[in-house]
Amino acid sequence: MRHAVSFVAALALAAGAFTAAAVAKAPSAAIAAAVADPARPAADTARDAERKPAQIIAFAGVKPGDTVIELMPGGGYFTRMLSKTVGPKGHVYGLVPEGFTKRPGALDGLNALAAQYGNVTIMPVDLASFKVPAPADVVWTSENYHDFHNGPTANIPGLNKAVFAALKPGGVYYIEDHAAAKGAGTTTTSTLHRIEAAAAIKEAEAAGFKLDGQSNLLANPADTHDKPVFDPSIRGKTDKFALRFKKPR
Repeated sequence: MRHAVSFVAALALAAGAFTAAAVAKAPSAAIAAAVADPARPAADTARDAERKPAQIIAFAGVKPGDTVIELMPGGGYFTRMLSKTVGPKGHVYGLVPEGFTKRPGALDGLNALAAQYGNVTIMPVDLASFKVPAPADVVWTSENYHDFHNGPTANIPGLNKAVFAALKPGGVYYIEDHAAAKGAGTTTTSTLHRIEAAAAIKEAEAAGFKLDGQSNLLANPADTHDKPVFDPSIRGKTDKFALRFKKPR
């Protein structure tokens, strides 16, 4: 336990100076152990300095025993750590669009991850009307909320309504994404793959959520917000926002 506490302290110090309020949200021993999991791929751990997973998971409030819904888990960067954080008494549901099932091999990596970690279930769903077997403590979406605006079947009100219904009263909706320029709203979701934080807040609040916290852990003032997030000059260094909403009790 002493080593776990030391590891937590080191992670907190790595984030730079912080206030007493930030100390209260320092990563727990469970989160620290999840980040230190030796089964994590090297390609994932190489991104930790950029993505600050320990502090971000702590900000979202994920804890042992939680049920977490992860929307579009990608390659599983956060899925592995969420799985280890919630532990054997918790569960992670990774939701992917139903269309993924039509692409040969598209889910092979995530299904292998689920088999490895045991408390992860990958579910192809209609994101605008999904349901999971148990009420969730946290719904998590990282770097892909903007994508939900794109395509002919985009349905943000439906998505956020489904998220609201899936959460327990008091549950958390965590949204992290690439920031767009002030005033851009949702106009660059399919071009620059960015969205303005104010637009995400407005949409979540329209579904009944209450904004409970914002974090600048992933902020980058040097990002001019005018380049696509995949541009080599900014990739991995974009200005990002992190929002925590709560479903009223």
